[in-house]
Order: sequence, then C-alpha cells, then structure tokens
Amino acid sequence: MSNVLIVEDHALIRFGLKTAFETNKYINEISEAVNAEDAINIVKSKHIDIVIMDLGLPLMNGIEATREIKNINKNIKIIILTSHNSETEILDAIKAGASAYCSKDISPELLSNILLSVTDGALWFDSKAADIIVKNLIADKKPQNIDLISKYNLTEREGHVLQYICEGLNNGEISKILDVSVNTVKVHVSSIIQKLEVEDRTQVVVKAFKHLAV
Repeated sequence: MSNVLIVEDHALIRFGLKTAFETNKYINEISEAVNAEDAINIVKSKHIDIVIMDLGLPLMNGIEATREIKNINKNIKIIILTSHNSETEILDAIKAGASAYCSKDISPELLSNILLSVTDGALWFDSKAADIIVKNLIADKKPQNIDLISKYNLTEREGHVLQYICEGLNNGEISKILDVSVNTVKVHVSSIIQKLEVEDRTQVVVKAFKHLAV
C-alpha cells in the first residue's frame, strides 16, 4: 500500500487524479498540494511513497521541487505528469530524480499501472521522453556503455543489466530476458549501484546519461 501525493495547481486536474486513484486498492492515502512549497512541507511531515508532480507550478517549478523532495527522502518515487515535453525539461527531470515522465493526456488506467511499476523499481517514460532519452544515452554508438563499464569495473553481466536498467525495465523483465532469477538480478543491480556510487537505479540512469553527455 502506497501513500500518494498529488502536486498540481489546477483544482480540476487534482480532483480527477484523486477520483481515479481512490478506487486503486494499492493506494492507502492520497494527499494534495497546490505548489512546491506545500508539497515539500507535506513530504517533511508525512510518510509519502509516490509523488505525482506537475512541472508548471507557480514560483518553484516541478523539476526544482523534484530535486528538493529527493534530497529530503531519496526513496520517494516521483512521476512527472505534465503537458511540457521539451528535451531540456525531460532530461532535467531525470537528473533531478524522476522515475517516470508522462503526458497529461494519459489514461487513468495506464497511469495507475505506471504507479505500480514505479513502486516496483521500474522507470517509465512516454514515447516522446523515451526517444529523447535513447538519443542521449545510446545515439553516440555506445549501446553497451562500454566506457562506463570499464571505468567502474562492471562485469559483462552487470553491463547487460545496466543497459536494461537504462531502457527502463524492472527486475522481473530483466530476469526473463537473461533467464535468471529475480533475486540474481537484484544482486547485479545492488552491485551496479555500489560500483557506480549512487543511491538507487534512477541515479544509475542519470549517471549513465551524464557519462555519455560529457
């Protein structure tokens, strides 16, 4: 059961999201914030598992708010739900620690599925965001992140797992592709996180992006 915080300055959108989530048996409590400052105060005072974050907030925008919330609690998963889809905003959201990037025209059913997937540790990006991420991660002819693998002394299997993490697959999906147990994948993921000196799999993708961007 997850506690969800909706950060959105439009009352009608907040109402629609809350109504859609109220029937989700995996959601325990739904909180609301109309701006980043309210969201940060809620995160500091309550246990929140997942944040649904708009980008176009007044004063502090959603990317800055995402960064602040991840600084407060790195375990909180943040789903960007926005009508903004510029390359800069998408990449900045990933760097800030977002686990998903969705357009506001997404169906309630798909958003609920994404929420569950993100809870399980997956990353999810709509087609526009995914195209931009792939272009920045692998368009430079380094689909296996060879330099990153060498620099951080990853094994060949860890290199494969790293690639699948960057593609947004969760542990179950990776285990099926590699034909190993989910526990084995978890061991590889933990080793990758430790070797790359990051805190979670989202930051693994961020580090891969930053490495290929330099």
